[in-house]
Amino acid sequence: MKEYLMLFRNEKMEGGEKPSAEQMQTVMKQWQTWIKGIAARGQYSGTNRLLSEGKTLKGENVISDGPFAEVKEVVGGYLIAKANSLEEAVGLAKSCPNLLYGGSVEVRTIMAIEDDPNADSFLDGK
Repeated sequence: MKEYLMLFRNEKMEGGEKPSAEQMQTVMKQWQTWIKGIAARGQYSGTNRLLSEGKTLKGENVISDGPFAEVKEVVGGYLIAKANSLEEAVGLAKSCPNLLYGGSVEVRTIMAIEDDPNADSFLDGK
């Protein structure tokens, strides 16, 4: 099986009404159920949420606050899943709770550095 990265994107929230504690609990339960389902099939590798705190570095030593200074969309977290194909990974992502709330899921194939034919020269600096 290969590994696939799922990036969870949402619109950047500017002020606005925040969800209630009950609404947040419902959303968290949906995420837990979805992730547990992937794990039960032996296809779970890991996941984490990403906080908005951060910095973005650009060329010429330009550093800006936050990972989203000039965008409307933010990456809120990720999950790494195991699947036999990109299509199978997309099938797992189709039931992601993020899609219920206007978010998106980007599914990307992960290539381990060791699997790259040029890995030895890359890692050795040759």
